[in-house]
Amino acid sequence: MASGDGRLVISFNGEIYNYRSLREQFERKGCKFRSQSDTEVLLHLYAQKGEDMVHDLRGMYAFAIWDDIKGGLFLARDPFGIKPLYYADDGRTFRAASQVKALLQSRCVSSEADPAAQVGFFLWGHVPEPVTFYRDIRALPAGHSLWVGRDGMQAPKTFCSIPKILAEAEQQAARDSHSEAVECLGRALNDTVRHHLIADVPVGIFLSSGLDSTTLARLATEQTGGIHTVTLGMEHYLGTENDETPLAQETARRLGAKHETIWITRHDFEAGRDDFLAAMDQPTIDGVNTYFVSLAAKRASLKVALSGLGGDELFGGYSSFEQLPRLVKSLAPIAGVRLVGKGLRVISSPILKRFTSPKYAGLFEYGSDYGGAYLLRRGLFMPWELPDVLDPEIVRQGWKDLQPLCQMTETVSQLRSERLKVSCLETCWYMRNQLLRDSDWASMAHSLELRVPLVDVPLLQSVAPHVAGTNPLSKQDMARTPSQPMSDAIFSRPKTGFSFPVREWLLESGEASSAERGLRGWAKVVYSKYMTRTEK
Repeated sequence: MASGDGRLVISFNGEIYNYRSLREQFERKGCKFRSQSDTEVLLHLYAQKGEDMVHDLRGMYAFAIWDDIKGGLFLARDPFGIKPLYYADDGRTFRAASQVKALLQSRCVSSEADPAAQVGFFLWGHVPEPVTFYRDIRALPAGHSLWVGRDGMQAPKTFCSIPKILAEAEQQAARDSHSEAVECLGRALNDTVRHHLIADVPVGIFLSSGLDSTTLARLATEQTGGIHTVTLGMEHYLGTENDETPLAQETARRLGAKHETIWITRHDFEAGRDDFLAAMDQPTIDGVNTYFVSLAAKRASLKVALSGLGGDELFGGYSSFEQLPRLVKSLAPIAGVRLVGKGLRVISSPILKRFTSPKYAGLFEYGSDYGGAYLLRRGLFMPWELPDVLDPEIVRQGWKDLQPLCQMTETVSQLRSERLKVSCLETCWYMRNQLLRDSDWASMAHSLELRVPLVDVPLLQSVAPHVAGTNPLSKQDMARTPSQPMSDAIFSRPKTGFSFPVREWLLESGEASSAERGLRGWAKVVYSKYMTRTEK
């Protein structure tokens, strides 16, 4: 879209949830609008404030604005990294896009694989930013802006930092009573849901049997009077504790929601796998569930849907919130534990991997600080296993370039609180690099806009001081904020996560070995398919 005077041109991907209030401010100043879109609001905001415009935005976004008078391009990406933004700069031409695949289409950007990306993929099951799978393409970090002018590309600038927000919350840890904290939480949750429901089309909800999506569904119903919910069911889990459908259907019935359950079988997965891998922007072991539930939403004629993603990171829903502090507390006081641990790992890893998780071999070497402990918790392959799946020279160069332990240590360097350290790691690593990125491409593959109300800066700023206190808010507190009480069955249901039986289906089809733990076999399948596609 171009501004009325032709000075500015914007390419924009995302949603600005406070665009209506921003528009009203401009209209009071006499600004004229030619559309009802949030895109035009961005043009007016840049014209008024320039690069400082980012401080006024609430939403998920990646955009590039060409300023004809300054002769430069201004780019920005939202603070959590909900929307992706990639660029390539060869010193002559600057290119930017929402997918790495788009940049490769120019045929002017090298498709040479980056060793750091390959190491990162097998370490985590995804490629950690700002690295991408290709050496010449980089991701603009979340909460950063970038200026490209006549004299070339400047260094990215931070305008919003999640670790900094958490550090400030730690300094301002709330001393309110628990009831006051829950009241504050209720206001913040209602506020974010209200903003995320702003749309020109009906907004649906991905409904599981968990507390996050159920809370959002109840709050949305209270604000709209009726919603459309979609649940993905796996026939493989029918009748087991992983079957989400019975409780989701009961929740929808209580809410009076228009509800649809879409069942997926191994045959559906195999039939749709090539399309899934073709839609994948960078190699990842995740995204299968979002891809198929987005397909289900498309079949239900939904164009916008809410997801409960982000609740675990904010309210301590993962087991890592207990495991990491306990491990670090146990090992950190032991002098020389890392050096001794390396020796123990070298001796024990060949034996342990035959009987149990290879991670146990690295407990003493990596478990004495939060960066190493988090690698043990979230790692797919351990560092010492990488030469078994990649060329040793790629591993050496990739580990040197990536520096994962240093990066994770830096992520939590401003924090003292155990709870906030884990929250920060989960938010800035697992959620940003895997959950959010995969949710974006997997939903957009079906032209579905996926919104995440629990991944919201104003919500984080309101709630974090209460999470940093001695009596932190929990997911149970979150689930008690709607006016109508939730089913006891949902409160008492053990956390299972939104799982997909990929490993089981690969074993049944003979594509993975029973010796491959977890999603390691799937990682090798994805990597092989992606490398084949890259080499074409």
